[in-house]
Amino acid sequence: MTRKNTLCLWYNGTALDAATFYASVFPDSVVQAVHRAPGDYPAGKQGDVLTVEFTVLGLPCLGLNAGPSFPHTEAFSFQVATDDQAETDRYWHAIIDNGGQASACGWCKDKWGLSWQISPRVLTDAVTHCDPVIAKRAFDAMMTMTKIDVAAIEAAVAGR
Repeated sequence: MTRKNTLCLWYNGTALDAATFYASVFPDSVVQAVHRAPGDYPAGKQGDVLTVEFTVLGLPCLGLNAGPSFPHTEAFSFQVATDDQAETDRYWHAIIDNGGQASACGWCKDKWGLSWQISPRVLTDAVTHCDPVIAKRAFDAMMTMTKIDVAAIEAAVAGR
């Protein structure tokens, strides 16, 4: 069955590797199907993996092996809500320790250049707090971080 809306992600021949990695790291993630090119195309040959149907955290995706013309940018990212520091650390390190790159404020890139925001729920709740003073303290604390430190966000919320 064709879905009404699927996120299409452009890869340079590595869609299956990326989808397999995501399925190994995140819950509710799976590789559903691999489709091979029925003929030659600008980025590959007949029989090469052309598309990969997969799900990341319940979100339907299609990996398209279309060549190097359009690399990933921060203009698109997966935002992953985590429940605690252990879950934050697990996802962060899965991405960083497997060829990824750390950025700022909970952002990182996987080895395929796709951006991820590993965002503890406590951070989201804090920076959107109805008290602007609390929100600002949490925001200011976040701005100093690479990977989000849950205890430091909680301390900022408490005014410590």
